[in-house]
Amino acid sequence: EVRLVESGGGLVQPGGSLRLSCAASGFSIGTDNMNWLRQGPGKGSQWVVGINRDGDLIYYDNSVKGRFTISRDNANNTIYLHLNDLKTEDTAMYYCTKGTVQCSAGTCHSAVRGQGTQVTVSS
Repeated sequence: EVRLVESGGGLVQPGGSLRLSCAASGFSIGTDNMNWLRQGPGKGSQWVVGINRDGDLIYYDNSVKGRFTISRDNANNTIYLHLNDLKTEDTAMYYCTKGTVQCSAGTCHSAVRGQGTQVTVSS
């Protein structure tokens, strides 16, 4: 069974940092593209960052470029998202997804995603 389990979210002040984890099981993260999506309160689901299966192509949404970094640990079959210089607008539920992400009408989705981890940025 393919499963993604996110963790690491929490409450942080503006300017703070967090590290989100996505533990994968039922498949190897080196065999598919992996992405992080987020959904803020009252908003559609936004694509944040993607890494290809070989790990040599990474793309960031402009809103997080320079502040967020995706990495992966193939040995532990885990994807990480390092969030730095957090802003209040980063407040959202963050989801790890496997495979293709489709975006239309202001929202994105993927057939395979975890349950999410909440990030709240507030003073």
